[in-house]
Amino acid sequence: MDLDFDRNHIWHPYSSLIDPPPVYPIARAEGVRIYLEDGRGLIDGMSSWWSALHGYKVPELNDAMRAQIEKMSHVMFGGLTHQPAIDLCKKLVEITPAPLTRVFLADSGSVSVEVAIKMALQYWHSQGRSEKDKLLALRNGYHGDTFGAMAACDPVTGMHHLFAGHLTQHFFAPAPRPKFDQPCGDADIAELRQLIEAHQAELAAVILEPIVQGAGGMRFYSPDYLRRVRALCDEYDLLLIADEIATGFGRSGRLFACEHAGISPDILTLGKALTGGTMTLAAALCTDRVAEGICRGEAGVFMHGPTFMGNPLACAVASASIDLLLAGPWQQRVAAIENHLHKALAPLRDSNAVADVRALGAIGVVEMREPVNMMQVQQALIERGVWLRPFGKLVYTMPPYVIAEQDLSQLTDAMVEVLGNL
Repeated sequence: MDLDFDRNHIWHPYSSLIDPPPVYPIARAEGVRIYLEDGRGLIDGMSSWWSALHGYKVPELNDAMRAQIEKMSHVMFGGLTHQPAIDLCKKLVEITPAPLTRVFLADSGSVSVEVAIKMALQYWHSQGRSEKDKLLALRNGYHGDTFGAMAACDPVTGMHHLFAGHLTQHFFAPAPRPKFDQPCGDADIAELRQLIEAHQAELAAVILEPIVQGAGGMRFYSPDYLRRVRALCDEYDLLLIADEIATGFGRSGRLFACEHAGISPDILTLGKALTGGTMTLAAALCTDRVAEGICRGEAGVFMHGPTFMGNPLACAVASASIDLLLAGPWQQRVAAIENHLHKALAPLRDSNAVADVRALGAIGVVEMREPVNMMQVQQALIERGVWLRPFGKLVYTMPPYVIAEQDLSQLTDAMVEVLGNL
């Protein structure tokens, strides 16, 4: 493998080409392991950034792709349709919270957020309320790397402060204070309510990650808080956009994190695990009210249409992934992972270097008091047969749901040993 060419010519996520960090050459992946060129197998504690929930080299997913590619790998979605898209959208309407009934298929999670924002803005424009063109987002929130998505990320923790002067300026409420198992009182939403009251004439929607704030802090918050946000949106006639790109398909312990609160958004974004970690695909779902409101307006259509929208190959494998998930004991698997993470990571609470240890569903987080040396921690974990990618003060894991108890123990033992010695 030509690593010199890689080092000198290929950009990796959030990396420098002047002083690039080391990259590890991967030869193949199977089960819950990715295998280096030198033959070493690493337990993938990241599920390839939340996506490979079934692990790798999954026969059902590979079979679905082989069968579809013999028919067609792609055809434009403008003016045409096909069974894989119909099958997938039927499944999404069936499994997502009612009354989400309309589906827009997009290329990636970040693009689905762009689509959701455009839906909200075009909805109000169609109602003759074009002044409603701002979002209310949450501190510690993260929604992606494209420009509309960046503008809705926390300006400090969202990793996009360099572009602040070029982004639409939205409003930001404090990050939710009540933890997952705590109630939400009036004081906990007071500033959120004040912002809505002060700016309701220009607010189109509230956008948030339900229950789990991901890359902006790996924080878990109260379902009661989410219920109260939904109530405020109803009270002040705002749309609610729920970004479930990271939490969708069981990661938080419910099929969708909104279910913890028993609420439904007006617009829902999905991505990451949608295809089981095989191909890029995302979706934005909305209610009849939003869809009809958009289409009865000036344009008469929703103004978005990606070239690879509804890619048949991606739709086919997404349907297979959903079927595989729902046919298996995913709830028991995720609950077992959560129970293990709570117990196995608990010793790190005694470390002076550790600020907090938390787990929810198939997500385990160790928050350090100071930022970690990612390359040093990563190398130490690799030596113990584990792959994680820390960032800032956070060392976290979200393993595939199919991980065996022995492999999960190896993963958490490595985290405890490495982080306990920092």
